[in-house]
Amino acid sequence: MPATPFTTATVDQESTGARWGNEEALARLHEALVEGNHWFSAVLEAIALWRSPEEQVGDRHYRYLVGGEAFDWLLLAERLTEEIEDVIPEAELEALLFFNKFPVDVGPWEFQRLIGRTKYRAYLNYWYGILVEEALQLAVEERITKDRRSIGFLARSRDLETAYQWVYGIGEQALLERFREERGLAVASDFSLEMWREFTYWCFKYRLLHRDPAKVASDTRLGLEQLQRMRSRGRRLVTPGGAASLFTQ
Repeated sequence: MPATPFTTATVDQESTGARWGNEEALARLHEALVEGNHWFSAVLEAIALWRSPEEQVGDRHYRYLVGGEAFDWLLLAERLTEEIEDVIPEAELEALLFFNKFPVDVGPWEFQRLIGRTKYRAYLNYWYGILVEEALQLAVEERITKDRRSIGFLARSRDLETAYQWVYGIGEQALLERFREERGLAVASDFSLEMWREFTYWCFKYRLLHRDPAKVASDTRLGLEQLQRMRSRGRRLVTPGGAASLFTQ
């Protein structure tokens, strides 16, 4: 089992240790600002102390750890910045949350040091397992659509299904059926954005397990290239979160 950067507390029955860790994180967040630290550094320090993999705040549910392994650090950063939004320049906050742009120069090694090695490893799971995986799916779908148009056919709704066949060896619906069965979900259950993240990470692990290693490596490069193109165009994936700037500066 991979090391988890959080406690194994549930949302409704959160452990005392997790609650204490969260309170410590929030206290450190405000303390760092009083000491004159930049708000972004204060947020990263608070992330290092955070203990809960998910939580309910008002009407919103936050799940920071996808599939028990992939850390959506930017979602936690969003949660923490809500505590101090009155001291954060609006443009800096929007650049971080919507375009993954850091307000100060923080390289990968410094980022790892600030949030901790274990959380950083879990973040890499999110980077490759969700952000790159989504980019790969999009890259293949766009390639299929382009090929169809080049021979005079219009794009069709089944292009995504064909893309899944190309990437995973089986279609999206078949994958969804396996995912639902494994998770014990009802066949007709609706998928929230949160659940789509879980499904995407599940697909990533399925690809690693069932596809040829050479194809896995080639497809991962294709996803990384697509992610780089999207960043250069100022675009972002459907799923918010992740720090593309860490690897594409």
